[in-house]
Amino acid sequence: MTKKIVVLGASGYTGAELVRLIATHPSFEIAALTADRKAGQPMGEVFPHLRHLDLPVLSKIDEVDFSGIDLAFFALPHGVAHGLVRDIPDHVKIVDLSADFRLRDAAEYKKWYKLDHTAMDVQADVAYGLPEFYRAEIARARVTANTGCYVATSLLPLIPLLRAKAIAADDIVIDAKSGVSGAGRGLNEAMLFSEANEGFKSYGVAGHRHMGELDQELGLAAGEPVTAAFTPHLVPMIRGMQATIYAKGDAAEVLETLQKQYSSEPFVDILPLGGVPQTQHVKGSNICRIGVHADRRPGRVIILSVLDNLMKGASGQALQCANIMLGEKETAGLELAPVFP
Repeated sequence: MTKKIVVLGASGYTGAELVRLIATHPSFEIAALTADRKAGQPMGEVFPHLRHLDLPVLSKIDEVDFSGIDLAFFALPHGVAHGLVRDIPDHVKIVDLSADFRLRDAAEYKKWYKLDHTAMDVQADVAYGLPEFYRAEIARARVTANTGCYVATSLLPLIPLLRAKAIAADDIVIDAKSGVSGAGRGLNEAMLFSEANEGFKSYGVAGHRHMGELDQELGLAAGEPVTAAFTPHLVPMIRGMQATIYAKGDAAEVLETLQKQYSSEPFVDILPLGGVPQTQHVKGSNICRIGVHADRRPGRVIILSVLDNLMKGASGQALQCANIMLGEKETAGLELAPVFP
């Protein structure tokens, strides 16, 4: 049976990526696309790479008829979903790509996003959108909170290692890099070609808002509070993300733990010991690829985790969650190989 899908916020990078993926999904049909500032425009004008597709004209959210809709993707700014979730009929399932439902504690949400959490009554029943660890919760949820991109890159290797106590919880360093598409499509002086090209810079040092999400999920995995060091960097590429993780542990045990965890997972690929994953080898795919190295210092390990920030870090992950929520094959619409070169 065909499922009717709405993408709210289709004029951004994650919205456009969702459209690209859904266009080849065997069971999903796009019933409406919204973009308030570009309402009335064809999607093919806003994103010419999609002009060959037969898509609805962009509209405003209040113009959408949700009566026959099965699922809505929220590709909207932080702070919007709290109010909007109550305006949409209860039969519509939701995958929210913003941070509005990622943090389970209202004080933590305000601390990191400088906004009041106004939907804590909804929060109690929200599933966290990392399918490899929350598949059962996602399957029965009405609302799923998609992970942050940096967080997905870091949690996929770290959660199983903390659960198995294969690394020490009190000494984790995450050195992360992202392409410029992670900042979104809005006008931003720092993202201008002349500002970002041929440069490498840190940002959000000691205060990036994904730290709250990392604290929450790493702590749950370890069964105790975990405060990892985390520093993000902007690199002059469009797509791609890497987390280089330093920890106390035995490389062979770390590798064995990850291989066991992900042996049957379709979107996580563990390389042989000493393997070096590269962002260009996952670009355009929903794959997270992980490599493990023994540090030259005994008892320490270096873990390399890469993914496409717009795919497994955002829209691909969101579609994976939607498939689970609607009872579809989890890999539907996501089995495309990486684009190379």
